[in-house]
Amino acid sequence: MWELGVAVVACLAAAFFAVRLAAARRAYARAVEERGWLLERERETAARTAVDAERARIARELHDVVSHNVSVMVVQAGAARRVLDTSATDATDALLAVESAGRDTMTELRHMLGLLAPSADGHEDPLAPQPGLDRLGSLVDRMCFAGLPVEVRISGEPRPLPSGVDLTAYRIVQEALTNALKHGDGRQAEVVVRYAEHHLRVEVLNTGPSVLSGSGMSTTSTASTADGPGRGLLGLRERVAVLGGDLDARRRLGGGFRVRAKLPLDRP
Repeated sequence: MWELGVAVVACLAAAFFAVRLAAARRAYARAVEERGWLLERERETAARTAVDAERARIARELHDVVSHNVSVMVVQAGAARRVLDTSATDATDALLAVESAGRDTMTELRHMLGLLAPSADGHEDPLAPQPGLDRLGSLVDRMCFAGLPVEVRISGEPRPLPSGVDLTAYRIVQEALTNALKHGDGRQAEVVVRYAEHHLRVEVLNTGPSVLSGSGMSTTSTASTADGPGRGLLGLRERVAVLGGDLDARRRLGGGFRVRAKLPLDRP
C-alpha cells in the first residue's frame, strides 16, 4: 500500500507540474507575442516620426528656396510693369532680375531634387555645397536691386563655419530680408554678423512703422502679424533649435522688425 500511495502522489505531482509548465509556456508565448506587437508598434511610430521630420525638413528647404526668389521676382515684375511705358531700360533691368531670380530658384531646386532622387546617370552631385555666408554679397545685391537698401556689418575674424551653422546663418538673413522686402517700408535694412570664439551671432534689422503709433502698417503686414509666425520663421526656429542655438524675432518699438540668432560653433 505504501508503494501505491507514493506512486499516486508522484502521478499527481507530475500532472500538477505538467499543467503548470503548460500554463507557463502559454504565458511565455503570450508575452513574446505582446512584446513583438509592442516592438512593431514602436517601429511604426519611429518610422512615422522619421517621415514627419523629413517632410518638415523638405518643407523648410522648399520654403527657403522658393519664397525668397519668388518674392524678388514678384517685386521686380511689378516694377517692370510700372515703368514699361516710361522707361524701357529700367523695365529691361527689372525683367533681367526676374530672369536671374528664376534661374537661381531652378538651380537650388535641381540640387534639392538631386538629393531626394539622384539621377540615374549619376551626374547629380549630392555633395554640391549649400549656400552659406560666402554668398551673402550676392544675396544683398539682389535685395538692393529689388529696391531694399541693405547695409552689412561684420565684426570679429571671419573663418570657416560648420556647414549646418553656415547654411542656417544664410537662411536667417535670406528669410529676414525677404520679409523686410515684402512687409517693410523699403527704406533700409541692416545685417550684422558677429564672429565670437564659441558663437556666431546674426542680426537683421529693418525699418517700418512704429508699433506705438500703429501708422502706416500695410494690409499685408497686418495680416501676417494677425496670423502669427509664418512658415519661414517657424522653420528658422526649428533649424536653430537643432543646432542648440537661440532665435528671437519681434517688432521693434521704434518701428520695423528685428531677427536675432545665436548659433554655437563648438557643439559636438
